[in-house]
Amino acid sequence: MKSGDFDDIRRRMDSAVNAFKHDIASLRTGRASSNLLDAVQVKAYGSEMPLVQVATVAVPEPRMISVSVWDKSMVGAVDRAIREANLGFNPIVDGAMLRIPLPELNEQRRKELVKIAHGYAENARVAIRHVRRDGMDFLKKSEKDGDISEDDHRREADRVQKLTDETIATVDSLLSGKEAEIMQV
Repeated sequence: MKSGDFDDIRRRMDSAVNAFKHDIASLRTGRASSNLLDAVQVKAYGSEMPLVQVATVAVPEPRMISVSVWDKSMVGAVDRAIREANLGFNPIVDGAMLRIPLPELNEQRRKELVKIAHGYAENARVAIRHVRRDGMDFLKKSEKDGDISEDDHRREADRVQKLTDETIATVDSLLSGKEAEIMQV
């Protein structure tokens, strides 16, 4: 396997880890973060668009998020989108500004968030395994075509498997850190 092919596998696995990092960053812990609203899609101007394209999100206090909507006619749509995003938030509308107080997380909600984090982690693991499968298929084809020997195939397959194991261990480590952060009272 050429180093470019292996680098492509590494890049694709790294992008799965980065997507996972982005997903768990939007999960709520005890503190307010502007990332909590990253997944919110607003129906605006005839299409769905991310909240950050119609408003500014800020964190003025540890337990408060403020959303400043640029177009006053969009305030209702932004309020509806935040409520329908199933994040457990109830925005308070104040003119073109929405204030979102973050309630304390109860034990049940913490456990739900941990389940969601585990789902994100499983999606990342599946994506990583797909990349591994693609790499292994490439190696089999290369051996069949006579581009590499059986020994090279075995050596490169071990290398791909080692990278897969390391990448999945990274996902597991990130998951356990996020789980501890969520369950911290």
